[in-house]
Amino acid sequence: MSTPAGRLDGKVAVVTGAGSGIGLATARRFAAEGARVVCVDIDPESGQQAAAEVGGTFVRADVTSEDDVRSLFQGVVDDFGHLDVVFNNAGISPPDDDSILDTGLEAWRRVQEVNLTSVYLCCKFAIEHMLAGGGGSIINTASFVAVMGSATSQISYTASKGGVLAMSRELGVQFARQGIRVNALCPGPVNTPLLRELFAKDPERAARRLVHIPAGRFAEADEIAAAVAFLASDDASFITASTFLVDGGISGAYVTPM
Repeated sequence: MSTPAGRLDGKVAVVTGAGSGIGLATARRFAAEGARVVCVDIDPESGQQAAAEVGGTFVRADVTSEDDVRSLFQGVVDDFGHLDVVFNNAGISPPDDDSILDTGLEAWRRVQEVNLTSVYLCCKFAIEHMLAGGGGSIINTASFVAVMGSATSQISYTASKGGVLAMSRELGVQFARQGIRVNALCPGPVNTPLLRELFAKDPERAARRLVHIPAGRFAEADEIAAAVAFLASDDASFITASTFLVDGGISGAYVTPM
């Protein structure tokens, strides 16, 4: 996959959940396009490895902590002078988040905290600095399940991603005239360690999902990263408050090819 050289030159970009999967692929893509990348993760080992690989900076932060998130963005502006791009990607999909009939309140709340509250916090503090700096681009990871129902339910995950989608749309509208773009990235199933771990435990569940993807395969993390880089760049200067689907056609399909 070709990379547009210099599309993010001079931009300071924060990636949460940068230690693996889509976050790591995006940190690599941002760096390849010229950005100075701040890799944020709760796991110091994977986060430091990601930062070292892309020549970036590592910040350990719990994105569900208001104090951590406030310090994260203040530190970025103190160190670099400005904040241009934020990719709010940290998230979880634990096995105890299942059907509403089986998912307990503790599991529900944990997923909401990591997948939705963290995006609220990161947007809140990022936008404060972007307003002072004259604008920026925020990309929030939602999911295709935010726009479609599924009989293989992960009830809290789905609800959290629906919240990310609605919040992103509202912020995109609210701050558009102040130069801040906010978009919700809605990937289809992605071939990441998180998905592989989930489906290794239940191959039948994986097969049931795969049959509904017109492209006939799961996405690769690099393909999602390419979409994030586009939304981060000035090539997407007229795109805000969007539901940006990168799902291999799944949300548009009634019957898939045999």
